[in-house]
Amino acid sequence: MGLLSNRVQRESLKPGDHIYSWRAVYTYAHHGIYVGDDKVIHFTRRGQEVGTGTVLDVLLISSGPTRSHQPCSTCTPPEEGQGVMSSCLNCFLSGGVLYRFEYAVTPALFIAKARGGTCTLAASDPDDAVVHRAKYLLENGFGCYNVFKNNCEDFAIYCKTGLLVVEQGTIGQSGQAVSIIGGPLAAVLSTSLLLVTTNVYGMAATAVAVYCASRYAADIGMRWDVVKISAEDMTRRLATGLLQVVEPQISATPARGSPLLLTQ
Repeated sequence: MGLLSNRVQRESLKPGDHIYSWRAVYTYAHHGIYVGDDKVIHFTRRGQEVGTGTVLDVLLISSGPTRSHQPCSTCTPPEEGQGVMSSCLNCFLSGGVLYRFEYAVTPALFIAKARGGTCTLAASDPDDAVVHRAKYLLENGFGCYNVFKNNCEDFAIYCKTGLLVVEQGTIGQSGQAVSIIGGPLAAVLSTSLLLVTTNVYGMAATAVAVYCASRYAADIGMRWDVVKISAEDMTRRLATGLLQVVEPQISATPARGSPLLLTQ
């Protein structure tokens, strides 16, 4: 296992594996659940891998993989308004390298993997439960896609664990998004040290510590505000508005009484 990711061969895949592939020179990774027979179920923005619903999409989509204009004969296109789709492994990878997301890693290894979106402290459920969730959500959806609030990694982690960050009816966010948010946050906090010190090494150490602490505290395996919800119950709650997508709220010093609420 490397410090950035865990590259694997196709032959080693088994149904229930959480896989991903980096896009645009490690700009972002696309995640999905391998369900066997060369099929991957993954969550998209109506067929697009990334999307915020803003002008930022022009940059994100242009940096993604180039796709053939010829439709794949083995892939299932998403239904109208539906973001969960089934693709063959080749289409999912889009020419990229195959990696497997790791579960139940040690705290030391989690911190060592500086880039989020490659592993979690949480344990995975049995493979048959993972495949059931993925196939159920393929038919029933996973809510509205958003690259920062409800993305492909959130989908895959939920399929693997059945866990959602739930706080007063809101649902949680992925490690990849935490990395995107946590990096600038750490830089801002370390820059404020210029008021008390000019030691560049001290500022750098503080920035790294803040970034690592934010990733660690926000991981689904460490958070206290998580519950296990069946796929059937989750889709019912989404349909009735009991679960909602809200803007991320970031706290520099998360505590049990005031959680770091990075929500979908």
